[in-house]
Amino acid sequence: MTKIYYFLIFSLFCYSANAQNDIVLKGTVVDINTQLPLELATVYFTTVKDSTVIEYATTDKNGSFSIKTKKYDKPIFLKVNYMGYQPYFEEEKGLLESKDFGKLYLLEAANALDNVVIKSEAPPITIKKDTLEFNAASYKVRPDSNVETLLKQLPGFDVGTDGKVTVNGREVNQVLVNGKTFFDKDGAIALKNLPAEIIKKIQVSDFKTKKEELSKQESTSDYSSINITIDEKKNKGYFGKILGGYGSDDRYESSLLLNYFNNKQKISVLASSNNINSTGFAMDEVFDNMGGGRNAKGNTGGGGSSASGKGITQSNLVGLNYSDDWSEKLMAMGSYNFSNSINNNDSKSDQVSFLPTGNIATSSDSKTRNENTGNNVNFELEYKIDPTTRLVVVPKYNQSRSNSNSTSSSFSEDENGNSLNESTAKSYSESDNTTFGNTINFNKAFKKKARNFSVVFDNNNAKTDAEALNLSQTIFYQDAKPNDDRNQKSNNKNTTDNYSLELEYTEPVTDSLRIRFGSDFDWNKEMKDVKTFDFDAASQSYSSLNDSLTNYTTSKQNSFSPKVGITWQKSKYTVNLNSRTSIVEFDNHSLYLNNVTDLNKRYALPYGDFQVRYKFSRSKNLSFKYDYSNALPTAVQLMPVLNLTNPLNTITGNPDLKPIEKNSANFSFRNYDFRTRSGYSLYVKGDYYNNDVVSTSIYDDSGKRTTTYVNISGTYLASIGGNWNQSIKRDAHVLRYGLGLNGSYSFDKGFTNAILYNAKSTAVTPKVNLTYEYGELLIISPSYSLSYNQTNYENSSRDASSNVVHRINLQTTSYWPENLIFGNDFGYTYNSSISSNFKKDFYLWNTSLSYGFFDKKVYAKVKVYDVLNQNQSATRTISATSIRDEENTVLKRYVMFSVSYKIGNFAGAEKGGKRRQRMD
Repeated sequence: MTKIYYFLIFSLFCYSANAQNDIVLKGTVVDINTQLPLELATVYFTTVKDSTVIEYATTDKNGSFSIKTKKYDKPIFLKVNYMGYQPYFEEEKGLLESKDFGKLYLLEAANALDNVVIKSEAPPITIKKDTLEFNAASYKVRPDSNVETLLKQLPGFDVGTDGKVTVNGREVNQVLVNGKTFFDKDGAIALKNLPAEIIKKIQVSDFKTKKEELSKQESTSDYSSINITIDEKKNKGYFGKILGGYGSDDRYESSLLLNYFNNKQKISVLASSNNINSTGFAMDEVFDNMGGGRNAKGNTGGGGSSASGKGITQSNLVGLNYSDDWSEKLMAMGSYNFSNSINNNDSKSDQVSFLPTGNIATSSDSKTRNENTGNNVNFELEYKIDPTTRLVVVPKYNQSRSNSNSTSSSFSEDENGNSLNESTAKSYSESDNTTFGNTINFNKAFKKKARNFSVVFDNNNAKTDAEALNLSQTIFYQDAKPNDDRNQKSNNKNTTDNYSLELEYTEPVTDSLRIRFGSDFDWNKEMKDVKTFDFDAASQSYSSLNDSLTNYTTSKQNSFSPKVGITWQKSKYTVNLNSRTSIVEFDNHSLYLNNVTDLNKRYALPYGDFQVRYKFSRSKNLSFKYDYSNALPTAVQLMPVLNLTNPLNTITGNPDLKPIEKNSANFSFRNYDFRTRSGYSLYVKGDYYNNDVVSTSIYDDSGKRTTTYVNISGTYLASIGGNWNQSIKRDAHVLRYGLGLNGSYSFDKGFTNAILYNAKSTAVTPKVNLTYEYGELLIISPSYSLSYNQTNYENSSRDASSNVVHRINLQTTSYWPENLIFGNDFGYTYNSSISSNFKKDFYLWNTSLSYGFFDKKVYAKVKVYDVLNQNQSATRTISATSIRDEENTVLKRYVMFSVSYKIGNFAGAEKGGKRRQRMD
């Protein structure tokens, strides 16, 4: 207690000392002639030396502003901008104490005496209600910079080495260009490839769903959205990049991006082909499509693996993106993507399964080849029926074909070394999948502010036809159990049809209180038809129907959910309360072994959520949300029908399962200091389950399982974490560093061999990162993270298990001498507890050297992946019932030579003639 007491005293002292350094600057902006206050004028302070923005605010309806900031002992400018008025500015020697600037008078820009219109200076920052707007021309970047480089110059923005963008401490999950999606929602292609010189404004707002956007509801998200607007004078032309490379072991990469802009019309073409595990489209300026290091986002294992973290993938991608305003009322966006990928992987694993009286050890290996080919078409039409009525239609069509070829084997024994079972298998499968989805949003706003009616209709229709050949043998060594030999062909047909309709009416009770009424309607239907045929030696064909592996099932789920919600919104906080009751009809049917099984269920399920968001300032806020929900078991979990597909695991459903009750609570707090570019965030989350559905297995003496499902109550998961970041800029030197700590604790329960077990798992992941930039010449980014996992067991053959993984990474990029780029990614991974059959640690070092020609429009590059030839993908997974160590195929060392070429041509009009800006 004494230590806690001293810690609290120390924290209070630090807070008080920090508060003593705070000052408050206030004043009122008025029209010099009418003496009337000017609302939403932008007031900001900049340094005299380099015009860096220190703080900013907007005036309220009384023309007043109040800014809380830190003391500043160097000369500054106070500036005020308001559309249609001359800018106001005055110089101060510093900001050393709180000050009331009194009335600040603005003069209209039109001079009545000589009829001359004075052109006002565009402010670097403007606040428009819930949107923060940056004037791109106010921030200087080198001529060949992209949008990502521009964002790094904007106050409050941070772009991590993994490409993640945050604004005032909030993560960005959507990037738009002129209000429209540019290929992908996260905007990675736009940030990397749009030239900064054509950008006019960067707009930041809270992320909203399409329904929230159309109905002008407040955002319920903790994420931000960025809209990049292109200068009208430069919104005509084209730009792009072409890349090609070839290397050792026949490794290759190629990509192309071409964009054509003609005012509102935009057409983009994207293509990519490689066999180095880049399944999407990436154009990192240093490593292009090479995986690992700074391009490891979304990968697992040792880096350089495929999107799933397993094997080596050859991929091909072609995409077309189109957007245009067909008229003042009709806007259209569309895209088409063709993709093809081939993945080859060799895998081996060791798994220990825990039983109440002993362990089962299983060693497995497999060799797989998977090919997927897909065609995706997306379209969006937005029609403004009148100023208060909008209709948005978003159809999507997907067609894909896949085939898979695999061989596998496994061997299991008990803890005494007694053989239990052994299996080998060969299989080949093909499948065709077709999906059509559609979303229709209709919104009607009425004359009374905030009165609104919305309709949202969704449908998703899918059909899958699959055919598979399976040749397998399973040998049982105990109980004189007969072996299981299979030579079979199966045909699977699966169709799903899902429809939903949401009706909602919003009525304002007061200026700050709104109430919502509505109903949700859902209709879901699924059909599965599985037929399995054994090989008939007499006819040399798969013609003998295997009744035990043949099943026909249907599932239908219809629901009606009346709902009500309340929103209470003030300048500082927003409260949302929602409640609904779902009346569900859940009908299931099965025809198996000539027996009909029907299971019809009726439910009345309550749902509710409560959210409070409080904003202390524009970059300091907290959020709390509580959610109560119910989820139904699946048809497979409910239906008492045998599933004998796996020779080592017989599964049957439990018709007595109850709905799963889930209670969730989420608290988050963010605080970001705009001027010092420092901030921190904290979160606490918790999920508590009643009647959770878990599988329960009984093992026989040969290690074969019989599995069903039961309800378990009292399981939960809690997590807590936080991050702190600081950015320091001194002339050409920029230093960014951060600390993070995430932890979780879970309590799981279940049954094995009819004995109740429980598992208590703890995970802790601290991390630290640092980035140093020297002008435009050098970037150095070291980082370290540790993952600690421990699980304690009760009523199990094992008391506890733990694992520690250390990851160290160093990224360096040098842009000196001029035209030369030298990059390195060096990583080290150590896995402490992985079994002796796998290597515990490895190094991954990638390096790249490139030289720019013709004003840096052409780059010749040589890259080496895995310089030390040590890359591997060995992982340990700890669960409530097992420990699994697994290793998969990864890319090894290769050398790649590549050439990239940037093209661009933008045209703009000026008085007296035309201007043309060229990039090529």
